[in-house]
Amino acid sequence: MKKIVASGKTIDDAVRSGLTQLNVAKDRVKVLVMEQPSKGLFGLIGVKEAKVELELIPDPTIEAEQFLRDVSEAMGLTIAIDRKQTKEATYLSVSGGGDIGMLIGRRGQTLDALQYLVNIVANRYSDSHLRIVLDAEDFRERRRKTLEELSERLAGRVVRTKKEVVLEPMSSHERKVIHSQLQNHPRVKTYSKGDEPNRRVVIALKEKQM
Repeated sequence: MKKIVASGKTIDDAVRSGLTQLNVAKDRVKVLVMEQPSKGLFGLIGVKEAKVELELIPDPTIEAEQFLRDVSEAMGLTIAIDRKQTKEATYLSVSGGGDIGMLIGRRGQTLDALQYLVNIVANRYSDSHLRIVLDAEDFRERRRKTLEELSERLAGRVVRTKKEVVLEPMSSHERKVIHSQLQNHPRVKTYSKGDEPNRRVVIALKEKQM
């Protein structure tokens, strides 16, 4: 953790000096008073300034972003990260030059793995649970649309053939997209079967009502 020592005529002056050097607000540091100020003899001789040590408190999201930059740099990529905060989660969207597809991987598997690791890093520095959603080049939105279109096509196949369809293994997030898209379908139903990481969505005909 980053620490600096700052001085000033008073404790407050020393703290303000340290905050300026770190370019952070007071709630981002721990303050340790090392020396109290002293006026010295007759208020002139031997005057001693206050001295404080400021220890920077890591910001969970900033630490997560730095981890992401370090991983990207190791892969030969230079990235930009756009952050969006909502009540539900912190959204980090990655863009940049080079092959950003390396961060996405086959059907988003690398992106999901990075998201898992980014959440571990962030929560290591947080007193309360944080949820970070990681995206790259709008992949998740494009993937969502692809899954919605796929689910409608497969639902049509199930209706035509009257045979259920078992999809490839998917993450819980992607399975939820399929379930949500078909939850109000008049002819088919969906359910999941199997164990992680091989849990799959099944699309089947609804039983006829008597």
